[in-house]
Amino acid sequence: MARDSTTAAGRARRRPPHPTPRERADLGRAARRATPRSAHAEFAPAAQRPDPIDVIEEQSAARVPELVPIRYARMSESPFRFYRGAAAIMAGDLAASTPASGLTAQLCGDAHLMNFRLLGSPERRLVFDINDFDETLPGPWEWDVKRLATSFVIAGRENGCTAKERNGIVRAAVRSYRERMRTYAGMGNLEVWYDRADMEQLRSITDDRLGARGRSRVARAMAKARTRDSLQAFEKLTHLVGGERRFAPDPPLIVPLEDLLEGAERHRYARELHGLVERYARSLSTERRHLLREYRVVDIARKVVGVGSVGTRCWILLLLGKDDEDPLILQAKEADHSVLAAHAGESAYENQGQRVVAGQRLMQAVGDVFLGWDRVRGLDSLRRDFYVRQLHDWKGILDPADMVPKGMRVFGELCGATLARAHARSGDRIAMAAYLGSGDSFDRALAAFAESYADQNERDHAALLAAAESGRVTASPAE
Repeated sequence: MARDSTTAAGRARRRPPHPTPRERADLGRAARRATPRSAHAEFAPAAQRPDPIDVIEEQSAARVPELVPIRYARMSESPFRFYRGAAAIMAGDLAASTPASGLTAQLCGDAHLMNFRLLGSPERRLVFDINDFDETLPGPWEWDVKRLATSFVIAGRENGCTAKERNGIVRAAVRSYRERMRTYAGMGNLEVWYDRADMEQLRSITDDRLGARGRSRVARAMAKARTRDSLQAFEKLTHLVGGERRFAPDPPLIVPLEDLLEGAERHRYARELHGLVERYARSLSTERRHLLREYRVVDIARKVVGVGSVGTRCWILLLLGKDDEDPLILQAKEADHSVLAAHAGESAYENQGQRVVAGQRLMQAVGDVFLGWDRVRGLDSLRRDFYVRQLHDWKGILDPADMVPKGMRVFGELCGATLARAHARSGDRIAMAAYLGSGDSFDRALAAFAESYADQNERDHAALLAAAESGRVTASPAE
């Protein structure tokens, strides 16, 4: 017994000390001295910056070849659409050409403004949160904030906002992040973990800050989000074939498995995807696993999604429950290595689907009850990682294209506060708050950075247009 106690005491002594709040704040202030907040205003492309088209083509090489031209077409539409597909380019620029405080958190990895949405909680309440975690990985927290800030400049330019208006929008978003992080620094661990932005809170903010037109748009977005569920997707995406529900073809955006493959090849891959549902259930909690087993798979189709994700393998699976009017539509989406991995280090998870799920569960205040992961053998016999979630689960969006500067500013504040909450769950919120401080130095720096990087994004977008014009890449929109 004495030996066991001694061993336990030895293990306790070997554990790293649990720093006090003061020590954590000192860490943040020391980081500020090493990397001044004003330094974050700087952006100049590295002398050996990779060709942005090479970066995009390298990603495309591992994707479904016939879908890659759709990706290029969507990215060609505007600088903002390009930005949505250019997370890998920006990750390289952030790593090579920008300073970092040395403080880290779990990153979204693609924290542009369109990835902040209305979502449904398991308790059937609308919340505002981050939506897309394909690139999630631990890394410098500044990278997420810079990607978010730049997205507001790019969107603001497309909306016709003046330079002064864009500056105000970005500074408001970053100030919201900074002030919310300082609030979290004073909260207990459980208080931070339970915090979320539900729609009652958001409605009070928007009602107070927006005019009648803005309030009406928020109300419509909330109402629409509540209709976007499996039943709505069921009506929209399926039709009756011989008295049975099947996915309605809409090639190349939606292609049922029976139209994509023939004979033995189709049957083999159908078995593989049916097996995915059975196997991925092991990544769910026991009660959710039980719920999933109440459904059966009746149809499968390939679906094109997003902008940056176009060309990745994405399947939608139609499941039916107690009868043919009790649907559940799951999306199984390919998960490759994060674009941050080459710069921030590989994931601790060998399965990239698990990486996505673990990051999402850590950063989101609430999550999809069917979120999980698995690995599937493809038609080329290669094994690929997937994560699985509901196709629609009360998802809604506040479209920035419809926003006047005042509305975009309020939206920026919501996004900044939400990102702070996501980072506070995994990073040292006290050190980060001390680094950010009470002044607006960081806010002003990021406003300058965002304008500079938006200029770079426009040059990269122009390079893609030139590549398409010359025939280097093929950009073909879906017919």
